[in-house]
Amino acid sequence: MSNILIKNATIVNEGKRFIGNVLIENEFIKEISEKEIDFDGNVKVIDATGLLLLPGLIDDQVHFREPGLTHKANIHTESKAAVAGGITSFMEMPNTVPNTLTQDLLQDKYDIAAETSYANYSFFFGASNDNLSEVLKTNKDNVCGIKVFMGSSTGNMLVDNATTLEGLFKECKMLIASHCEDETTVKANFAKYHAQYGDDIPMKYHPIIRSAEACYISSSRAIELASKHDARLHILHISTARETELFSDVPLAEKRITAEACIHHLWFNDTFYDTKGSSIKWNPAVKTESDRLKIIEAVKSGRIDVLATDHAPHNIEEKQNVYTKAPSGGPLVQHALTALLEMADNGVFTLEEIVQKGAHSVAELFEIDRRGYLREGYYADMVLVNPNESWEVNKSNILYKCGWSPFEGTTFKNKVVGTIVNGQHVYDNGIFDEEFRGKRLLFNR
Repeated sequence: MSNILIKNATIVNEGKRFIGNVLIENEFIKEISEKEIDFDGNVKVIDATGLLLLPGLIDDQVHFREPGLTHKANIHTESKAAVAGGITSFMEMPNTVPNTLTQDLLQDKYDIAAETSYANYSFFFGASNDNLSEVLKTNKDNVCGIKVFMGSSTGNMLVDNATTLEGLFKECKMLIASHCEDETTVKANFAKYHAQYGDDIPMKYHPIIRSAEACYISSSRAIELASKHDARLHILHISTARETELFSDVPLAEKRITAEACIHHLWFNDTFYDTKGSSIKWNPAVKTESDRLKIIEAVKSGRIDVLATDHAPHNIEEKQNVYTKAPSGGPLVQHALTALLEMADNGVFTLEEIVQKGAHSVAELFEIDRRGYLREGYYADMVLVNPNESWEVNKSNILYKCGWSPFEGTTFKNKVVGTIVNGQHVYDNGIFDEEFRGKRLLFNR
């Protein structure tokens, strides 16, 4: 382990912005001060003059495709891209192959991450129509939560049995994270457009097939169940204006029902389908500009609590298929923070809001042990950003295994230049510490 002194950084943390210094001792933050910090022994000094120093982002929704789908991505490649993008911890979803529906399969993923992940990690346990007894075995102290798909996904992951859903919300004492799209509505919409166009449905109809109504019906149902049983519910990737009205703007600590917004729903709208096509095909779909603006408003007001990526890579050959064969999802972890900072440059968010929603609130919502803040005694997870270094996203600098990005051709005015995970300088201007591995996230529940 090494000690690091970061000097003269513009620190953005807990609603404040100031020029300061940070001393890291082994894994933890030893001291934060606006004054010079004295130190004994050897220390690596990083002159951060002109750089932003932020808590590392915590991404509560990624799909790293391992096991079973590693032709698209794996934990090693995608965690590397995440660290390069300033994400120091991630929570990964259970719709791998096989689906993560038993405790043994869950442990397999933790074992892989311990050997290969550049970032800190946790994995959701998956709910299905017939595994409630396994769900209830999940350890709340070292697993982030339970994932339920109330909309179709890979394998035996759609939970559409009313009795199963009732039992899950009644008996599960852990956080339940839900993908909410009403399957009946989606199927009816799809049948209409498939009858007209066959497999080659124009991509612009994706948000009409996976409609705002489908999202609202399912989100309302999840909230109804959670309220009935006082369950701890977190609804993922809100994509519609109407859904934002389902949530409260009371302080996060008082909430039992919370919500997440994803980068693509904050950046893109349905006019992009004409130029981006299937590269912005996600479930739930990117919808109208009015929806986008309402989601931004809900993030700022506190109705939506956290920001995430829903990073879900597919090979470019898969994505370039006709509508019915082009899978939904895209890679985002390397470019999420830079996109958010670009939005801050354009007056959409403040730096303080980005840090709050991308780090602080995620740590609070999931009750993560000593992460998400720049605080003395906390794990040293942080990111250095040059706010005045422009760069263009192109295939030569994309780190995802799939090799493409929906942001290709975009020029960002800011750049991640360093990432520290558990006190180690894992990423430094394009150079990685190839030997470093992250830690399993723990939770104070």
